[in-house]
Amino acid sequence: MKYTIQKDLVSMNKSDLKLIVIILIIASFGLLLLKMINNNSPKEAHVYYDNDLILKIDLDINEVKEYKIEGLNGDVILEAKKGKVRVKEEISPLNLCSNRGFIQSSYEVIVCLPNRIIVRIIEKDKNIDVIVR
Repeated sequence: MKYTIQKDLVSMNKSDLKLIVIILIIASFGLLLLKMINNNSPKEAHVYYDNDLILKIDLDINEVKEYKIEGLNGDVILEAKKGKVRVKEEISPLNLCSNRGFIQSSYEVIVCLPNRIIVRIIEKDKNIDVIVR
């Protein structure tokens, strides 16, 4: 049994190809612009222990800073530099928190369940219209 593809359905002319390229260029430019706007806003890292805010770290500094926090299993050392934060050292069975690496966007979170520590990035300029509980 032979399968044949109709030439009408597969054929694209040059104008179709140009349109696809233009759409891809516009989409790439839009994503790049969105990323640049998101990275330039001032940020801070909020560190929670058992859902209680215990530390705010300003991420708009150019120097490397370390913070020592007492977790459930022992000390957790956070490192902040140039708009990024990570768990540098911690005591937990699998060391998932320290293996996570740096986070720098507001949609990224570090969750250290064995130590009950959560690190979130918050943008300072965000105007909140409504809070729903």
